[in-house]
Amino acid sequence: MKRTTLAMMMTLALSTTTAVAANDWKDGAKDAWIDGKAETTLLLNGNLNSFDINTDVKNGVITLTGKVESEVDKALAEELLENLDGVSRVDNQLTVLADKNMKRDDKENSALKDAKIATVVKTRLLFESEVSGTSIDVDAENGVVTLQGEVDSDAEKDLAVAIAKNTDDVTKVVDKLQVAQ
Repeated sequence: MKRTTLAMMMTLALSTTTAVAANDWKDGAKDAWIDGKAETTLLLNGNLNSFDINTDVKNGVITLTGKVESEVDKALAEELLENLDGVSRVDNQLTVLADKNMKRDDKENSALKDAKIATVVKTRLLFESEVSGTSIDVDAENGVVTLQGEVDSDAEKDLAVAIAKNTDDVTKVVDKLQVAQ
């Protein structure tokens, strides 16, 4: 009887430890997957120097550290990552170097903001599996996004427009997308 009780207790202890270790491994693998996706997103973005930005992921929260050249770059990095699958939040601790934008006039700041908007929309379209993002051109001017190109269906067209509309700083979306016949 003592042996049976001891064996049952050992089995219970081992199975509990194994379950906890398996959950830790799953969470760690998910965080690693999110980190890889975040690094890739930053690397593929032509407006940011991804080598100066570090990402760390824990429980779905991405912490950004490192340095960027402007507040626009800091906002762009956060915006690109906050809607990735599995990300619950972005803790943006990026340091802005002497912001050259402070000396720029409103026209230049508007152009930088439009470049950020276009980049974020294009990146979201590229990462959306239900949209052929490579077939859609994105342009932004004064917060107005214009989508042009060819898509396979009305549903894909509607999704692309919705993605653009739900992007920060977008004031209007001009839909020039054509559905392939």
